[in-house]
Amino acid sequence: MKHNKLKPFPANFFWGGSTSAYQIEGAWNEDGKGPSVIDMAKYPEGTADFKVASDHYHHYKEDIALLAEMGFKAYRFSIAWTRIYPNGSGEVNQKGIDFYNNLINEIVSHGIEPIVTMYHFDLPYALQQKGGWSNRETIDAFEIYAQTLFENFGDRVNYWLTINEQNMMILHGDAIGTVDPNLENPKKELYQQNHHMLVAQAKAMNLCHQLIPNAKIGPAPNIVSIYPASSKPEDIMAAYNYSAIRNWLYLDMAVFGRYNTTAWNYFEEKGYVPTILDFDMEVLASAKPDFIAFNYYTSQTVAASEGDGSDIGHTGDQHITVGEPGVYKGANNPNLKKNEFGWEIDPVGFRNTLREIYDRYNLPLIITENGLGAFDKLEEGEIVNDPYRIEFLRKHIEQMQLAITDGVEVFGFCPWSAIDLISTHQGCSKRYGFIFVNRDEFDLKDLRRIRKQSFYWYKELIATNGEKIKLIEEEFVLR
Repeated sequence: MKHNKLKPFPANFFWGGSTSAYQIEGAWNEDGKGPSVIDMAKYPEGTADFKVASDHYHHYKEDIALLAEMGFKAYRFSIAWTRIYPNGSGEVNQKGIDFYNNLINEIVSHGIEPIVTMYHFDLPYALQQKGGWSNRETIDAFEIYAQTLFENFGDRVNYWLTINEQNMMILHGDAIGTVDPNLENPKKELYQQNHHMLVAQAKAMNLCHQLIPNAKIGPAPNIVSIYPASSKPEDIMAAYNYSAIRNWLYLDMAVFGRYNTTAWNYFEEKGYVPTILDFDMEVLASAKPDFIAFNYYTSQTVAASEGDGSDIGHTGDQHITVGEPGVYKGANNPNLKKNEFGWEIDPVGFRNTLREIYDRYNLPLIITENGLGAFDKLEEGEIVNDPYRIEFLRKHIEQMQLAITDGVEVFGFCPWSAIDLISTHQGCSKRYGFIFVNRDEFDLKDLRRIRKQSFYWYKELIATNGEKIKLIEEEFVLR
């Protein structure tokens, strides 16, 4: 749909950026913090681990000052569960509480709205050793952890995200590093874990509304439009299948409190039906999110399953495959360009996704990740020009404004990432931030913070509340 006149971004729109604790904080074993599954995972050869990351733990005041200089209205970050409960449950680590109190106070003092992710992949390793999310005791541990967060930070944090990309942990947890390698029947067990996470999320949403009734809370999955590879009915059915399994399974439960019909049929066909105890469904039906947060990087395309090994295809990320015999087959989209990592770039798909989610659930939306990873270069004179990132973000923001003009209620945009951090698969070499962190994979250098070209572009965009969306990268070339 073409519009003669675009609607402006809302007056109080949350322009910001996102990070996660394990990818930016470092200090992985300082001040009482316990190990997470991420800390104990193996990393691709030649890439950095997350033990120092961007050392935000020791640089947070400097980092927040830079976000304020950019004009951030909101900052989405996660809390490390093992900084609060080193063993996942039991005794609270006061130094962890103190750190996040100080961080939140620093954010608020600069007039920035803190948006807190409660759980971003980093399950306490002590809980993993007891079965992780396969063990129903982890639901109780998460509920206690959630209560601790609400009681300690709820007076200043008005926006909460429950679980980051739960669907990616279930579908691609082996690539992320969250899957226990000792699982005997991984697929079935992961969908049992998924059920437990959904129950834990519902309990956290209810608890939030009870303890801090003025706060808002919602899920934060990775949601994208799924295209059929052709107009063949079989390909359209495959796209329907994958949308249900990848997207709607998670949001239907979060919003409606029930399993998606197609996803449940898939469970029955494949033998993945989870064990559901008494009152689980009552708890799930009782929880009501206030909004939906979601992450978007690229759309995906699938074709009808061939029923053999050819069904498994790559998404561009060499660590993540798409396809399952008898259900759907991963496919390339010849209509889209790719970035240097092979990810398809689809700004229009972003608009499609916004419309799909809003039409289905009619809840306010906030984008909590969207961005371009690249091998940024520090040039002589403390210069980092990243016009490719500006172009990527500008095109997606343009499509977001079109979605708002379509009638979609969007209240924030927090791209990945506010500051350079350690990427899940490519270490610190694959950079996403507006701010360059001066380190290499194994040489920490001085961890100096350097404003990129995109820093100044985004600052100007925020200052005009998106009115100068047509700003082009050439206007901000650093000399």
